[in-house]
Amino acid sequence: MPRRRDVLKFAAASLTLLVSRVGAGATAGSSILAVRVWPARDYTRVTLEHDQAIKYSHLLVKDPERLVVDLEGVEFNSVLQMLPSKILDSDPYIKLIRAGRNKPGVVRLVIELKGEVKPQVFSLMPVGEYGHRLVLDLYPAEPIDPLMALLEKSGEPSLKAESSLDSRTRPTEQPAERPADKPEIARLVTIVLDPGHGGEDPGAIGRGGSHEKNVTLSVARRLKAKIDATPNMRSVLTRDGDYFIPLNQRVQKARRVQADLFVSVHADAFIKSTARGSSVFVLSENGASSSAARWLANKENSADLVGGVNLGAKDPYLARTLLDLSQTATINDSLKLGKHVLGELGRINTLHKGQVEQAGFAVLKAPDIPSILIETAFISNPEEEARLNDEAYQDRMAEAILRGIRGYFARNPPLAKSKLARLD
Repeated sequence: MPRRRDVLKFAAASLTLLVSRVGAGATAGSSILAVRVWPARDYTRVTLEHDQAIKYSHLLVKDPERLVVDLEGVEFNSVLQMLPSKILDSDPYIKLIRAGRNKPGVVRLVIELKGEVKPQVFSLMPVGEYGHRLVLDLYPAEPIDPLMALLEKSGEPSLKAESSLDSRTRPTEQPAERPADKPEIARLVTIVLDPGHGGEDPGAIGRGGSHEKNVTLSVARRLKAKIDATPNMRSVLTRDGDYFIPLNQRVQKARRVQADLFVSVHADAFIKSTARGSSVFVLSENGASSSAARWLANKENSADLVGGVNLGAKDPYLARTLLDLSQTATINDSLKLGKHVLGELGRINTLHKGQVEQAGFAVLKAPDIPSILIETAFISNPEEEARLNDEAYQDRMAEAILRGIRGYFARNPPLAKSKLARLD
């Protein structure tokens, strides 16, 4: 029989081995909690949410086109096994995705692509309801030009339309004021509609489970249809599906199509369910008009944190644009637009505040485009949440916003443009 001392030595060695394996398992035991895929024409995003920070590497492989991502210290679990089912046939960029153990302690993802892409792979720290996230953004190798997409969709000889403006639109000759209900717009105007939030960022969530991102997209689509049916008016959506667009890219898209107006659509929320009413906000150069406006701007500006932005892919030109301080004239025009829209909203809903408010909303910082942010109603108010989900009410909301826009143009006719769009 073994001596007692030998038995104790063996037990101690076994315990040491057990502790070593547990320690290694903790490092190699990160779990993927969820995988979400957001396909869109602009780009497809794949998000892997996990319980602790992980190391990763990626590379593009040719013939056929593939993106390979290695995840270190990750368990191969049922979530990863279900990856293939996450991809739709209609996805513009991904053919299929699969995962498997590549070597001890490493899980490999292979994304088979439908063509060339420019991937952005980055990690996000926990925020809101999310844990750690690894984000794979698959952009087309040739970026989609929103201006060309607009011209292809409309099929209009827009260059001729813009270059053959009559003298009524010259800066030196202001046309006579028209009645608000029968405005005449002497040239084609472009309005960019921005449905707030989207994709990873649901926005505010009502007590009935409604997501702000869905309400804003529905209202914006209805408004787009009405604008496009109005003579000499056309519109562009910053997003036309359930995916996230960073705040600066929304502004960039509006400038790229040389928009005449920028209208961001949202649904408000507050800790008290009794808060109600519609609001309109514009940018402020000198601080917020109220503490509530400042709080709301901070909340809306945090969308990039929730939606997920690659901080290593900043556009230096746009950064300079957003710091442009010569925005006084544009803000004045934004206030005029906001007053017209707020007045029309007051005809279909209670107003939360009787005047247009101002704060430092990042999405309103185009220095040369009158821009407003509309809080259609409080999704945190059960009564208003129900109305926001009612198709007839959404239609009335869109109609009211259009009346406000037409009223603004009736008293502030668009001037001629020297070019169709900026190419910077």
